[in-house]
This record gives sequence, structure tokens and C-alpha cells, in this order.
Amino acid sequence: MSPLINIFKKKSSTSNVQSIIDKYNKDQTRLMDILIDIQAEIGYISNESASLIANQLKISKVDVEQTLSFYHFFSQKETGKYTIYLNDSAVAEMMGRNEVAKAFEEAAGSKFGEVTKDGKIGLFNTSCIGMNDQEPAAIINGVIFTRITPYRAKEIIQDMKNGKAVNEMGLQSFGDGNNSSNYIQSMVSNNIRRKGPVIFSDYNLGKSIKKIVNMKPTDVIRDVKASNVRGRGGAGFPTGMKWEFCRNAAGDQRYIFCNADEGEPGTFKDRVILTELPKLIFEGMTVAGYAVGATEGILYLRYEYKYLQKYLEQVLEELKTANLLGTNIGGKNGFNFNIRIQFGAGAYVCGEESALIESAEGKRGEPRDRPPFPVEQGYLNKPTVVNNVETLCSVVKIITEGPNWYKSFGTKDSAGTKVLSISGDCMNPGIYEIEWGFNINDILKMVGANDVQAVQVGGPSGALIAPTEFDRILCYSDLSTGGSIIIFNSKRDLLKNVVLNFMDFFIEESCGSCVPCRCLTVLFREKLLKILKGNGVMQDIDDMISWGPTMLSNRCGLGHTAANPILTSIKNFRPLYESKIQQNKLFDSGFNLQEAIAECCEATGRQPIL
Repeated sequence: MSPLINIFKKKSSTSNVQSIIDKYNKDQTRLMDILIDIQAEIGYISNESASLIANQLKISKVDVEQTLSFYHFFSQKETGKYTIYLNDSAVAEMMGRNEVAKAFEEAAGSKFGEVTKDGKIGLFNTSCIGMNDQEPAAIINGVIFTRITPYRAKEIIQDMKNGKAVNEMGLQSFGDGNNSSNYIQSMVSNNIRRKGPVIFSDYNLGKSIKKIVNMKPTDVIRDVKASNVRGRGGAGFPTGMKWEFCRNAAGDQRYIFCNADEGEPGTFKDRVILTELPKLIFEGMTVAGYAVGATEGILYLRYEYKYLQKYLEQVLEELKTANLLGTNIGGKNGFNFNIRIQFGAGAYVCGEESALIESAEGKRGEPRDRPPFPVEQGYLNKPTVVNNVETLCSVVKIITEGPNWYKSFGTKDSAGTKVLSISGDCMNPGIYEIEWGFNINDILKMVGANDVQAVQVGGPSGALIAPTEFDRILCYSDLSTGGSIIIFNSKRDLLKNVVLNFMDFFIEESCGSCVPCRCLTVLFREKLLKILKGNGVMQDIDDMISWGPTMLSNRCGLGHTAANPILTSIKNFRPLYESKIQQNKLFDSGFNLQEAIAECCEATGRQPIL
């Protein structure tokens, strides 16, 4: 390439970067949006781009680089004209992911983690992309490809070599529901298997808005508290109490966040709700805004769902036109509330509410020390409510139907319904809305699962349970879950194919802030590998159990549970570990000196003296 062409390209890139910076009014808090747009426009974020951003936003280059380096989908070097991110979750591997990866590599002539020599095709691994019910799946230049076979992988690479547009590579028809709408046009399927009485029941747009404009904000909070609705993200904090704390906190501005960053492997319920019921979500955010006195809402959406952006932005415009968003909503003077979409860029830890807020401010997604809590000092240090997608949907129905109606579903301490994402070894993976109170056996019958060896409840951060516990109840007082249930039959190697995969995930996704999460997870993994290689002894199992309490010293709940794949599998499947360790042997470091020096001896022609 001639020097003149290189100069032209640099000038063009600089111009594009400048226009993107100007689009966001050189606002430091919109750094994430700026980086996302540059990555999409140019394909990577160069050193020159980082310098320009720092200069224009009046922040240090280090501030730009620390954010840039934190997120999976940002790159400081070219990732290829066509960039393939292939999901490497446990379920994807169960469904043939490794064979698909091999086909991609053979057809492209390149390995994962590399870009082809001509700069055309980049192959990359990525964590769960919210498609566990239709694996193997990948994101290619922002387009979702599902149920990929090795043959299909080779076709995709050939299309790339022929210069075909990515949106023309899909041979399958569009998915069901709104997936086939003009604003989405995706092959993704909803797979809604069971509709319950709350989230997927009949919905009258704007009915809750019409009701609350004739209520005091404190009365709205009263009804939400009376319903006993609790956070559906997994923690289960009472929603009405959170709203009350935020309303009573000192501050001249308040914010409502919808946490749609469902990064837990095996979870995809929010993706379906966002696709089919976005107006219900946004209406829930608006009700929350009225209750706490907020004028701005932010939907924090994981990058993997960016294909929904045009559709969701169109829905927001429709709500403004219907006077359900914007100024004087529902005809009530002074009831002003707007919503914008903030995308993440690939970081599991941003599912934690304070890390999510940090990310929305343009920073690394590292959890904050608490107190103060977000309801006191959250986004831009203002009182902030962070609620899950499902929670906000439930609130709309509570307002329209009443708190007693809502409490009529579920159990005494767990009111309402729960939307489950069920995947793995079952006949009917997909979305199920059930009332709290179902047990695991009920669910296995419902989804058509046979010969079940284990069930992962709550994703990798939850618990791997054995058949002896399948009569346990899904509720806050027994088996609480954010929504992910993964089923494994007796053919699966739980330690090698499941537990090890989950530990790799937690190591990869740690924000690195706390030592136990950053380092101890690696030691857990090394112990597991030692056992899998046949070098383990009983003390190795005992060591891992003894390390467990140390994880509670991590800053956030995600760090607290990062060793759960090993700890819960030891608790419920200890015989699997004991069958692989050396009996009647007290110590084995797993280190073989002869093997360690073999390559050196071969290269030098020397004989080892041991």
C-alpha cells in the first residue's frame, strides 16, 4: 500500500472519529458510546484515536485506555473485515461448538484469536451471547447466527471470501414474533414455551400510566411494597423498599436504570422480553420514574443484543408519540421522563448494579465499595434505582391489577412468577414463565428431560444440584435463581465439560479488582486440572473447600460466587472428584521433572541426570 493511501486512510479515520466525538457533544460520560461507534465504524480503536478522544473530552489518555482495555468487544488492533465471535459456553460445546470452530479454522486458514493474513477474517471466542436455546451461535459483524453446523461454517467463510454482505449470508428464515419485523430481521427464535399470568399475560399499553397520574408517588410506592415484589435479577431485594430509599435520598436529580445486561451463561429471558414486550419494560421504567421523582431512565443493554437497537429506538419514538414518554406524560403537568439506551461492550461483571453504573459513566465496570448504595449515590453520584427487566415488567401489572392480585401467585415469601431460561439436555429448551413454588422435578417433566445427571440452577454462579435435590422448590427461601436452568444428562462429564468451562468463564470475566476473584479462581482451576489429570490427592479437595469462605471477601456478589462451580459440585458430586484422585497417597505436586526438561534435553542432545 502506498504512503499516500496510508495518509488518506489516517485522515479519513481521524475525521470519522471526530464526527463521532461531536455526536456525543464531547461528553466524558458518553465515552462508552464513542468507543462503541468507533469500533463499529473503523473496526478497531487505534492509538491515534485514543489520543484524539482524550484531547477532545479533556481527560487523560490513561482514562481512555483503561476503559478501552476492559471490555471484550473493544480492540486496539484490526479485527478483520469480517469478525466472527463464536460462543464458547458449556451448552454451546454440548451442542457441537468445537466441531464448528474447527470448520471455521479450516475454511479460513487461520486459528481462533487471529486474523487471516489478508486481514479479511477474524476468528474470536466469546462468552455466552444469550442464545443457549439455539446453539452453536455466533455474532458476525453484529449479526446473530444460530444453530451453526460445520457445513454452515464453511459456507459462511466462503461467502466472506466472495465479499458477500453479512446480512445476506443467512440462509434460514427470520425468527418468530418481532424477530421478523423490519427493524430486526434476525434468525433468532423466541422459543416461548409457557406463558404465565404476569409477564406474558394480556397487556394494555399505557393503562398503568393513566392510573398513576391520579395517584401520589408515595401511593405508587405503597402498592409496590404491598405486592411483595422482589428483584428478579437474583438478589431478591424488595423493589418497593428500594424505590422508597431512592425517593427519600437527598438530591436534585434521580435516575432509573433497567439492568438488561444478562451475562450469566444460560440466561436469555431478557432477550425475549426485549424482543416481544419492550413497551412493557419502558412503561415499568416510567412508573418507577414517577414514583421516585426521576426524569431520566437508562436501559443498560448488553452489547450482544445490539442487533435490537433500531427496533428499541423505534419503540421509544412510538411511546413519545403516544404521550407515554417525554413531557407532561399522560397529560399530567410536570411528569417528564425520557429513556435512552446505553450499550455495554462485553463484561459479565456489569450485571452488578454499581459496576453497571460505572460503565454507564464511561469507566471500567468495576463494582464500587458500599456504602453509599446506588439509591443514595449512584449514576453521576445522584440517587439511582437499578431494576431488572422482569422486575419492571411486573410493576406495570401490579399497578393495573393491584398488589393482592400479584400476591395471589407464587408462595407466601415469593410472590408472583419467574421467567426461566431453560437449556441443555431437554426436548424443549426455551422460555417458561412459572409461578414460584415449582420444584425441579416439575420443571424437568415440563421441558422433556430424561436421564438427568445434574441441573445447574441460577447459572454458573448458582448451584449444581444432584437428583437427590430435585424435589427442592424454586423460591427465595430455597432455590433462588436469576432465571438460568441448564440440564445435563448422564452422558456429560460434569467436571471436565461443565465445571471447568464455568471456571474458565469466571477467570475470564473477573474485573480483577479483588485478589480472591483475580487469583484464587485461578488456583481453584489449577487444582481441578490437577485432579482431572490424575495427579490429585484427597487434600486437594479439602483445600478447595477450605478456600471457599475467602471468596466472600470479594467486593461484589459476583465475586462471592465465582468459585461456586467447584464448591457446589464438590458438595453434591464429591464421588466424581474422589474417583479421579490417587487413593492412599498424601501428597503429589503434579510436577514431573523429567517431563519438564524433556524438550530442553531433546534440543541440546543431553541426557538428564535425575
